[in-house]
Amino acid sequence: MSKVGTYISEAFEELKLNVTWPEWAEVQRLTMVVAIFAVLFALATWGVDEFFAKTLSMFFNWLKA
Repeated sequence: MSKVGTYISEAFEELKLNVTWPEWAEVQRLTMVVAIFAVLFALATWGVDEFFAKTLSMFFNWLKA
């Protein structure tokens, strides 16, 4: 169990001393970029899904006729 404690304390020590943290303004800017990209990707995925759903529906209606 002491190995786990040592690992955790060394991890926190490395985070404090060796990691370069970005400025708060940069974090906010990059968060907005990710949020916008996520919304655009979701809309694109929805659009492709709708396109294929309509295409397959038309194809199967054509086969029925």
